[in-house]
Amino acid sequence: MPVYKAPLRDMKFLLNDVFDYPRHYQTLASGENATPDIVDAILSECGRFCEEVLSPLYQSGDEEGCHLENGEVITPKGYKEAYEQYVMGGWQGLSAPEEFGGQGLPASMGLLKQEMMGTANWSFSMYPGLSLGAMNTIYLHGDEQQQQTYLAPLTEGRWGGTMCLTEPQCGTDLGQVKTRAEPQADGSYKLTGTKIFISSGEHDLTENIVHIVLARLPDAPKGTKGISLFIVPKFLPDAQGGVGERNAVSCGALEKKMGIKASATCVMNFDGAAGYLIGPENQGLECMFTFMNTARIGTAIQGVGPAELSYQWALDYAKERRSMRALSGKKEPDEVADSLIHHADVRRMLLTQKAIAEGGRSMLYYAAKIADHMVEAHTAGDTAKVEKYDDKLGFLTPILKGFLTELGCEATNLGMQVFGGHGYIREHGMEQIVRDTRIATLYEGTTGIQALDLLGRKVLLMTQGGAVREFTLKVANFARKHLTNKQLRPMAVELLKLTAQWNLLTVRVMLAARKDRDVVSAAANDFLMYSGYVTMAYMWLRQAAVASDKLENGGAESDAFYRTKLATAEFYYERLLPRAQAHATSMLSPTRNLMQVAPEEMAFTG
Repeated sequence: MPVYKAPLRDMKFLLNDVFDYPRHYQTLASGENATPDIVDAILSECGRFCEEVLSPLYQSGDEEGCHLENGEVITPKGYKEAYEQYVMGGWQGLSAPEEFGGQGLPASMGLLKQEMMGTANWSFSMYPGLSLGAMNTIYLHGDEQQQQTYLAPLTEGRWGGTMCLTEPQCGTDLGQVKTRAEPQADGSYKLTGTKIFISSGEHDLTENIVHIVLARLPDAPKGTKGISLFIVPKFLPDAQGGVGERNAVSCGALEKKMGIKASATCVMNFDGAAGYLIGPENQGLECMFTFMNTARIGTAIQGVGPAELSYQWALDYAKERRSMRALSGKKEPDEVADSLIHHADVRRMLLTQKAIAEGGRSMLYYAAKIADHMVEAHTAGDTAKVEKYDDKLGFLTPILKGFLTELGCEATNLGMQVFGGHGYIREHGMEQIVRDTRIATLYEGTTGIQALDLLGRKVLLMTQGGAVREFTLKVANFARKHLTNKQLRPMAVELLKLTAQWNLLTVRVMLAARKDRDVVSAAANDFLMYSGYVTMAYMWLRQAAVASDKLENGGAESDAFYRTKLATAEFYYERLLPRAQAHATSMLSPTRNLMQVAPEEMAFTG
């Protein structure tokens, strides 16, 4: 069975050399204890936990799946024990406030932990991952009593959490939510309705589950302006803060899914369940989405993580499996055939995976620094800074979520392809990674929704192209610094051209949309993918620049490590970045070729 190895060398290269996290942490109040030694120890210990505890459960959990018995969900064998180790290690409260039992470390430390956990075993990581969303919501919008009641057990990991958003008729359109919340004399509410696709909605890992639920008050306005947010615990807390009587919330069914089968995705029924309003009436969506940018960074991990895992397994296989001879001549003359890794087409697939995983990781770490500043501003109550960093993060998050999950799917399919027919067989694990990754382009908003958010909302509506201008100015200034470096100059020149083109494309789409509103929807996906390829190009130039400097002046890693970074950057620029031009051409294509066929003429049957 293949195993996961935490990519600590690459993680530390990005943290210490490319993005200078040690200096970054010195600027944060929460970074006081995030010294290089502490960070290194945390990464090493988390890597060990993921390699030795979570990774061995990855395939067995998929084989067994979750079971629903008498309304109770039983997780796969080994999950309870692994979760107990997770709680004992204090991992849930890594970035949580100290006042509620957390360690108070920067938010980005939680993302580093989540990346390793999600790569080793995404299904397992979803259970504590959903709790973080509930914790953030209560911390930001709950009153003092709610914080005192729920945050300590959630931070410890004794209680779990969920986010109950959509319903059978809704999908992404939460304005159609029908779940009712009836006020009670004691100030509580009775919630009635059904929620679907609820990750971790029911399980046997924690003693209680705290549901954060969207619902409507009796006289609420229609649409998204009439949705409120409620805390609905599985068990009502008793006077001592422990577990009291069972609430009227239950799991009606487990979804039968393509992948992540060890993660309990539930249909949740609220039958007059006791709930408590969190935040102002009719402002539930605003409260729910306060931390959506950081949540989408987390979701983007499921593009990077599977690419990394699939690459690791495919690389090992390509080194061991022998088939035919390399076209340039025998590489292993004493063997019956050459290893797959000596074939150029196999190299193409492996390097594509490598470029996606390492380029995507750098995009995540770049955004995580912004998230740190935003969380710090929230804690300090500095609304101006919150808005500043939220805008910066808001521009990047749809790119991260949409682009990286799409490329993650590509990378996992390439990994399966390296295995050939064996990749299609379950025992090798490659087809599981493909199945597990497919959901990443769907939840937290499909790629199409992310694209519309990026182009329609963040770029055109909110900033009239200003978001692109601000980001590309930073990218262009960085590229100009490396025009005199002989090895980096071709990449720097190409990146400068792309920053200019990105602005031109934005203006052309904006002008076209004034005459034809469908232009925004028609161009959005290509705009997002183009943005993603250029953003990743920026990250690869940053890595290449550091590698070039370390080769000249010395660094913590071997020369081979830095040469490989430069070679991978060149591969990305020469083999993958040209895809951006196809998206540029497509996004300017007229909407006529999409809309001219009448719906009733899309198919002729009978």
